[in-house]
Amino acid sequence: MILLVHGDREYVRAPGEELQTDLGVLTVPDDPEPGTVLETHLGEEFVVRRLRGPDLFNHLDRTGAPMMPRDIGLVIGFTGAQAGDRVLDAGTGTGILSAYLGRLGAAVTTYEIDAEFAENARQNMETAGVADAVSVRTGNVLDDLDRLREEPPFDLVTLDTGDAPDMVEHVPDLLVPGGYVAVYSPFVESTRSVVEAARDAGLADVRTLETIQREMTFDDRGSRPSTRGVGHTGYLTIARNE
Repeated sequence: MILLVHGDREYVRAPGEELQTDLGVLTVPDDPEPGTVLETHLGEEFVVRRLRGPDLFNHLDRTGAPMMPRDIGLVIGFTGAQAGDRVLDAGTGTGILSAYLGRLGAAVTTYEIDAEFAENARQNMETAGVADAVSVRTGNVLDDLDRLREEPPFDLVTLDTGDAPDMVEHVPDLLVPGGYVAVYSPFVESTRSVVEAARDAGLADVRTLETIQREMTFDDRGSRPSTRGVGHTGYLTIARNE
């Protein structure tokens, strides 16, 4: 998949596909290089870009609110997720986190309880180019624990589900020694339960961060943090298997 850009308008297409807009029609070449300029039959120009993480956040088909790029960055930064890791993810949703991890080179097994959401996530993995790296399973991860215990241990477990506290107690059985679990929640009540479950399970280095970020505004009047948008997105709890 590539990104076709005209000003502030962007479209995701596969090589060989056709783009039809009010700006005209064009067919994407089989192997377009980034930076290539393509013209519609009306002479309007589109620039080819390679899809990157932020593009996935903007263009994958959403099923609810996906994890923000800044929160994904914290997960990667605090767990050291890298190529070759085995990752267990629960609460796939749109699949943004799984896509980012798959594009890092990790092998991801992700669980989504809603069958329609799971199918949408599979299509999103195709768009992201990580269908071979990310396996989307339909169901509740808690119902599949026996199967998971028979598989090789994981380097990282990521959870974004309402029953995450119930799953945390089983994490030591699924992680390699020194592996991490990262739990994201929009609510502080669930976060407290996650922290208590992590401590009861004997996990180490348990820490929780509130994820806050403010954009800066620079104009003729001066410079200050933006007054638009919400800086808070949620709570991220990180712990390590001893």
